[in-house]
Amino acid sequence: MAGNGLPTLGRVKLVDLIPTEGLPSDTYKLSVSTLSQSLAQYSAAIIQFPITDGALLNSCLESSRLYFHHKPSFPSADIIESRDWCKTSGYQADPQTWQENYDYRPGLTLLEPVNEIEIEIPPAGLVHLFGLLGKASREILDAISFYLNLRSSPFTEILDSVPLRNREISSSVLSVSCNGRPSFQGLHRNLTTQEDGQIVMFSDHDYQVDRTLLTITKSDKAGLHVRDFHGNWVLVDGDLGPEEAVVYPGLALYQATAGYINPAMHRTDISGFQDSIYGRFSLAFKLMPKSIASLDCSEMRAAGHGVEAQFQIPVQVDDFMQRSTDQLLNRNSFATFGFPAGQEGCIKPTMQQRKKNNTRCKPLPPSKRLRLEAQRVLKERVQEIADKKGIKLRFCTLKECENHVQSIDSPCAGVRLEIGWPTGVPFVHPHDLPNKAKIGFLETYEPGWSETNDDVE
Repeated sequence: MAGNGLPTLGRVKLVDLIPTEGLPSDTYKLSVSTLSQSLAQYSAAIIQFPITDGALLNSCLESSRLYFHHKPSFPSADIIESRDWCKTSGYQADPQTWQENYDYRPGLTLLEPVNEIEIEIPPAGLVHLFGLLGKASREILDAISFYLNLRSSPFTEILDSVPLRNREISSSVLSVSCNGRPSFQGLHRNLTTQEDGQIVMFSDHDYQVDRTLLTITKSDKAGLHVRDFHGNWVLVDGDLGPEEAVVYPGLALYQATAGYINPAMHRTDISGFQDSIYGRFSLAFKLMPKSIASLDCSEMRAAGHGVEAQFQIPVQVDDFMQRSTDQLLNRNSFATFGFPAGQEGCIKPTMQQRKKNNTRCKPLPPSKRLRLEAQRVLKERVQEIADKKGIKLRFCTLKECENHVQSIDSPCAGVRLEIGWPTGVPFVHPHDLPNKAKIGFLETYEPGWSETNDDVE
């Protein structure tokens, strides 16, 4: 990866993320790198669809505008009632956040009127858009898998069949939403605050984290903010073109990749729409794992990635969906892959600010700090060297590599020489190295590390 990182959110053409047989093209490798680095820095990226697909995106947004404009001013109790995560379908409303949704879920959502009394015409084009965004999300997921050096389509087992089999209900869902419709009278005004004459719909600690693998979203007005790895809120849909949408990862992908892909913390600001006659309209395709599947990190282990204890035990998807976000993250901060090396100075103020806001946090034990530092250097330094030389890192196990380090003809000897691996240190994931070997690894790729971290030894 580039040492200086991306100055803004990465933009990638969807057609450039479609894999072909044989060796990957330079265009594919560059697009995958841009996508992955954008996810690492900003927890989001911008996907550019072909012109014809962009027309479908925008026509569905316009159709949703008409749909919500004709809805009643106050929702009835039955459509406010919450439902199971894999059974949401049709119209729902949340008066507390001033948000209305229409969920299209194949196998459950009826697009034709049931009887002549309750005739509701849903937004148009949802069937075609579901297929378009479902295919796109799988291609993006495969691109992330390529970057992580996983085998092709490693998540197929936890995804829905394509197409769905008889009587199956889709786990993934396409939601069209309306935020801040003035004619919608369900807003609890006492939940808002007033700042500089504007309605503010959230505080700095008010955000959402999707439980998806990936979410692809597009809106008719800007307002989606995502927290980047510095801890700053970034407006990610401020300059989207007609054929562009935002993609960001969720908690399910975080779990399935052993924490290597961080979930996006996001929030929607509707403070600028109080004078609008419609509100803010958006659509979001949420790629979800099957409810009967389990999330494990076997693919990550097979690719040689270190897997921490919290990810060692497989988690049933249904159980996963019931847990709180804090339980799923299980740490004060996440370690992100691919941090740009040249931006360390920008990270320090953020860490100091978090310290002030989190005075209860105890300092990490030396062994934990060593492990996190080794993972950081692997991702910042070693992976960059490997990428530049076109090398795919496939680590040995600690047991089998004990003899490799003494031989010049061992399977990993050439790779160790190419990337400057420290002499005498087994070629295993740094996460699995003994502490003394970890320090040797850190000193090799960051000379002087021990002097600035003498409290860890």
